[in-house]
Amino acid sequence: MTTRDWTVSEISKDLHAWLPPRRGWGLANCGLLVSPRTALWIDTPYDPVLAGEFLDRSRALLPEGVAIDRVVVTHGNGDHYWGAGVVPEAEIIVTRGARDQMCFEPPPQQLHALVVGSDPKTPLGAYLRRHFGVFDWATTEPVQPHTYFTGELELSVGDYPVRLFSLDSAHTSGDLIVHLPAQRVVFTGDVVFASTPERPGDHPVHWAGPLSGVIAACERVLATEAEVFVPGHGPVLDRAGVRAHITYLERVRERAHALHASGVPAAEAARRVIAEGIAPELELPERLVVTIGTEYRHLDGTQRPGILEVMTEVALLAHELRSGG
Repeated sequence: MTTRDWTVSEISKDLHAWLPPRRGWGLANCGLLVSPRTALWIDTPYDPVLAGEFLDRSRALLPEGVAIDRVVVTHGNGDHYWGAGVVPEAEIIVTRGARDQMCFEPPPQQLHALVVGSDPKTPLGAYLRRHFGVFDWATTEPVQPHTYFTGELELSVGDYPVRLFSLDSAHTSGDLIVHLPAQRVVFTGDVVFASTPERPGDHPVHWAGPLSGVIAACERVLATEAEVFVPGHGPVLDRAGVRAHITYLERVRERAHALHASGVPAAEAARRVIAEGIAPELELPERLVVTIGTEYRHLDGTQRPGILEVMTEVALLAHELRSGG
């Protein structure tokens, strides 16, 4: 995969989406809204190379003298945020929850050291290199947000209104959605991982939960009455596509609760849900370890383990699935 494989698609007049050529960890969608005087990014790519390419593509669409002067970040995961350093003069806007979450995320240089320094002969090392080795954060410094909010925040980009809504705990503890009423478009962040019959996606991965919160966030997305939805990952959806995603989340929640009530441990519950063939068209089924583990913690009232422990479980299951175990 090269940056030239990525496409910028016009979603509506003056609104564009930067879409990855394939699915996978860290390959997130981003947005660009243009006006005669100002321009806004919605999320950024994962590393400076991809972000620099998105910036080049964006500049080709900007009027003379206009720069990317604001970036709305839908949540604090690095694959939506770490590219912000390529627009150092831009105002970075996040929820207060995202600002707090960023303090607990592994910084980019630490993650880079983990990926390149891990033993590729172990399941974790092989998994990290396979899925994250394409990114380069060796010199990436985290960019500090400038503006924080809770509830709602309304901006304008030229004559276009931009409405931001913070959400209760869902994918993370600091998600927001971006509603563009003039275009009837919502950028959902990672409360939606999209899939269509023509372009299947990946299993969602939810770190904060509970799933009822993710489902409520998807319903909030539909309540905007928008017609087009750009998810955090995967193809652009219509309203029926978001409804189909809600159905998937409800199925995972139902099975997680039933298996929890039967005393099945979380990791084994993920294995059973995969074996049952829930959404077999989706890739990265090992991510159900994270989502079902998150749901179990809400049921049990326990805290999330460290990210390294979680990813080790993910990698072990992926190794089992690849080896036919």
